[in-house]
Amino acid sequence: MFIKQMQVGHMAVFAYLIGNPITGDGLVIDPADNAKEIIAEAKNSKLNIKYIVNTHGHVDHIGGNDEMKKLTGAKIIVHEDDALMLTSTPAMILKMFGAKQSPPADIMVKDGDTIDVGSISLKVIHTPGHSPGGMCLYTPGYVFTGDTLFVEAVGRTDLPGGSWQVMYKSIQERLFTLPDDTKVMPGHNYGRTPTSTIGHEKMYNPSIR
Repeated sequence: MFIKQMQVGHMAVFAYLIGNPITGDGLVIDPADNAKEIIAEAKNSKLNIKYIVNTHGHVDHIGGNDEMKKLTGAKIIVHEDDALMLTSTPAMILKMFGAKQSPPADIMVKDGDTIDVGSISLKVIHTPGHSPGGMCLYTPGYVFTGDTLFVEAVGRTDLPGGSWQVMYKSIQERLFTLPDDTKVMPGHNYGRTPTSTIGHEKMYNPSIR
């Protein structure tokens, strides 16, 4: 499995290019910006981007959806509880972030669904708290945590639809039950390292202990 972590945009967002160079199938998680750079990396890695997967519907993660879809024809996937957010970002917020309104979702998923690309299967783990439809994506050895879990931090819960109690439960019951050696691939480069592990976060994340 090929995984490329790429910092994009102005909010230190991590986009992830994932795929199988043998079959040529790939997807991108949270293409917040720099769509052409992500596509160039995909071509260099012999990947065809079939899906755009958003871990949640906030503008700082979906701002590149429009350009990415126009350039690749990829289908947009989001959790059903955040689907409306893709097309309802206020104009003022779009202007503030220099983003374009996202096209609507082509595919809506729910907890327990899988997103398959080539031989790779990502399991949807619904982790509300940062947003109602926040989700993490798990494949053995890796979990892509969006704005639910960062390196020694967690996502904010003071935005509309956020809840600290719900977030805490999502992390404790949905993420901290994964194997300790699972690599945490966060949605922002906010930590002292770009990745972590579930075991490390259980021991050292001050927001959860």
